[in-house]
Formats: sequence, structure tokens, C-alpha cells
Amino acid sequence: MDYEFSKTQKILKDEAHRFLAKECPSDVVREMAEDEIGYSRDMWQKMAELDWMGIMVPEQYDGMGGSFLDMTALLSEMGYHCMQGPYFATVVMGGLCILEAANDTQKADILPPVCRGERLLSVAWVESDGTYNPEGISMTAELQGDEYLLNGTKLFVPYAHVADRLVCATRTGQRTDDNHSGITLFVVNTRQPGISIEPLITMAGDKQSAVNFKNVRVSKDNLLGQLDQGWGVLKKVLLMAAVAKCAEMIGGAQKAMDMAVPYAKGREQFGRPVGAFQAVQHHCANMLTYSDTLKFMAYQAAWRISERLPFEKEASMCKAWGSDAYRRLVALAHQVVGGMGFMEEYDLQLYFKHAKAAEQVLGDADFHRELVAQEMQM
Repeated sequence: MDYEFSKTQKILKDEAHRFLAKECPSDVVREMAEDEIGYSRDMWQKMAELDWMGIMVPEQYDGMGGSFLDMTALLSEMGYHCMQGPYFATVVMGGLCILEAANDTQKADILPPVCRGERLLSVAWVESDGTYNPEGISMTAELQGDEYLLNGTKLFVPYAHVADRLVCATRTGQRTDDNHSGITLFVVNTRQPGISIEPLITMAGDKQSAVNFKNVRVSKDNLLGQLDQGWGVLKKVLLMAAVAKCAEMIGGAQKAMDMAVPYAKGREQFGRPVGAFQAVQHHCANMLTYSDTLKFMAYQAAWRISERLPFEKEASMCKAWGSDAYRRLVALAHQVVGGMGFMEEYDLQLYFKHAKAAEQVLGDADFHRELVAQEMQM
């Protein structure tokens, strides 16, 4: 396969770089980390006008009709500029759930407002055990007449406090030996009576919440996909989202190198640039190795998704590598820059926090190595 972006994708990436350099400099990133809402509504609307919200949405639902690989070009620039906000929750996770599971009526109702920047989505699946496996889903949805009654608590729900709709994973059937059956997805209006949202403290300043459901009534029409068959959809979406997160990591890794390498060339010690010392050269070489390997693995997985080829093993391979590589790369950048890199005023610390957060989200390296082993029937 060709790892180069197409001409259109390069234009999209360059446009995103210019836009985010202007609208999302590091001082805005710091402001959004402290802001209660966690994103700029003005910038969000400008992104919608650029068609970023509907990049993967078919044109019949007011989208751009692009591919998953197109979206990775955008996400790498968002990672480069350490952009916080509900884009990943809305467009990647929520959007993919709707595209994969919703019927035509649901898509026509949900997707056009998302593309216009008027509706935010998120996905609620993690519960108290913190796992990404189906056995961790205990929230119940009990059928009562023409409605389902939802009860339970979801944790670490990204940008739930501003989301208009949540895609919720619930248990509607009996547990089986593999726990895959009996899970159903619902689209839930966050303004429904019985929903309470509590903010959680995060490392990188991104907004996550605990969402409590107490006798929340949801219509049968809000069921996504097939009853008791939601895990297959959710697993696929989570793996695609893991690849998308790796695209973010690619951008963040590039920015860390763009700070560390020029510093090594320009900072002089003992009469010569610190980059002339072999130990520092090794750090820079290792950073490039981590970054390039992540690019090859992530773009291969993204290409397979775009071409509708099997991608499960490749997705877990790139997330397993990316979780470790991004963190190690930024740590090496800190070694090159020295103590200044740990100062709040210096931007590198933003990427260290981002790397630590990205390391865990959607499954850490150990989790995905186990999935790779399963795909290899080991």
C-alpha cells in the first residue's frame, strides 16, 4: 500500500494546520483545560463550516462523504496542536456508532445537526470495573410497554456535560458464557429526567464525567441496531476509535520532536550544540523510530478500515505500540530539553499529559497486546 496521503488529503491536512495554528495556540489549550465547558463554541462553529463535523458522514445526511483515512489527516493536526474538545467524542465515537448501527430514520434525525455543529454526541460504556470488555457492562434496560427503563452508572464519559445525545451500552438479556450477547445500544437524550452528570478530574484537562441513570425512560425507537446484539457494533467502533486516537498521537509525537530537535541543535554546552553529543543523538534517533513506526502501523490500519478490509489485529497492534511509543517519545523529548521542559510555561508538558491520557484511553498496551494474541489464536 501507499503510505502517502492523496492530494486532497494533503490539502485537508494543510488547511487544518493553518486553521488550528491560528485558532488553537497553546494558550487556548491551557484556557480550555481550565474552562468549565472545555471547548470554544466559536471555534466549534468554524470547524463545522469547514465540514469537519461531517467528514465521514454521507452527503445525503449533509456530510462531506469522506473516508476514515481522510479523518486521520485531520486528527493528526488536532494532536499536533493538542486540541481539547468534544470532536473525538462527537465525530469519531458517537458518529461511528450512528453510522454503523442506526437505521435510516435515526441517521436522518441525528447526523445533519451534528454536521452543522448544532448537536454533540458521546458514548457511555465504561462502568465501575474500568474494563473495555463486555462483562463490565451491567447497566440495565428493562422493557416496560413501549419504553425501556435504564438504570446504572457510566464512568469516564467524554464531554457528557455538553453532549446532547449519549450512545449507551446496556444489558437487556441474560449473560452468556462469553458475555457478548444481551448487550443493546440506545441513543439517550441527556435532558431526560433521571440523568445526573458529575465531572471527574482528569490528567490532561479533557472533560470526563460520571453519568448516573435512575429510571430513565427511553423509547423503543431509540434502540440502535439489533436487540441484544450491540457488542459487535461497539467492539468495532472502539477499535476504529483506537486507530483514530493513534492518529492524534502521531501529531502530538511530531510536535514533541519539533520542539526537542531544534533545541538540541541550538542549545550550546561545553562549546558545542548539545545535539553533537552521542547520547542526545540516540534520543533523537529513538524518537524518530517511535514516530515513524507509529505512522506506518496507524495508517495501515486506517487504510484497511477505509477499504472495508479486516482490521482488528492491525488496530490493536497500532494502539499497543502507540500507547507505549508516544509516552516514551515525549519522555525522551524531555530528556533532550532538560528541566525547562517540565515548566508549566513550556508547551512540552502539555504533550506529556496528552500522552499519558492517550496511553490509557480505549485500552492500554497490555489490553491490546492480549487482543493481538487472540487474533493470532495464541
